[in-house]
Amino acid sequence: MSDLIRNYLPWVMSAVTIYTMFAAGELKKHTWLVGLCNQVLWATWIITTASWGLLPMTLAITFVYARNHFKWAKKATP
Repeated sequence: MSDLIRNYLPWVMSAVTIYTMFAAGELKKHTWLVGLCNQVLWATWIITTASWGLLPMTLAITFVYARNHFKWAKKATP
């Protein structure tokens, strides 16, 4: 299983990251939730491959995506 994660998950994460950036540019309200789900994949990959240097980036992006999601949700409701 770890070989599957190590070899194929980066392709999935890349596709989701590209989609997230596209959706953000289109102001899609689900953008940040998709990004947050992608961070779960990143964390899985980081732990599986012991790529600990990427952990600070994942934590920071998770914070930014959560912040953006709540800010956008607040703007969407009157």
